[in-house]
Amino acid sequence: MSRTVIHTELAPAAIGTYSQAIRVNNTVYLSGQIGLDPYSMDLVDGIEAQIRRVFDNLKAVCEASGGSLADIAKLNIFLIDLGNFQLVNQIMGEYFAQPYPARAALGVASLPRGALVEMDGVVELAAD
Repeated sequence: MSRTVIHTELAPAAIGTYSQAIRVNNTVYLSGQIGLDPYSMDLVDGIEAQIRRVFDNLKAVCEASGGSLADIAKLNIFLIDLGNFQLVNQIMGEYFAQPYPARAALGVASLPRGALVEMDGVVELAAD
């Protein structure tokens, strides 16, 4: 089994005891991303900006792994307010094309740093 740590300066540094992603063979496990700006490490303001920042962060980690958002097989979305689910769908449509990844969306009580949204996922890369 080949296990590789994935890291990019284009996504926020880990704020705990985890890696941005771990690649095992051709599968990449993306850690949760919140709407942190990767340079200032500050949370961007508002739900729309946070959703976009999360997708940008995930994109950067996917690319650092050798893939892209199109390679995400499973996406998990955690929202403080499920009333923002339609906004997530709308913005997700700007970042993804069919076939869309499998997905779960969950309402949660709180997220790190007071974030309004967090996403993680699993990427399946083409065989080496």
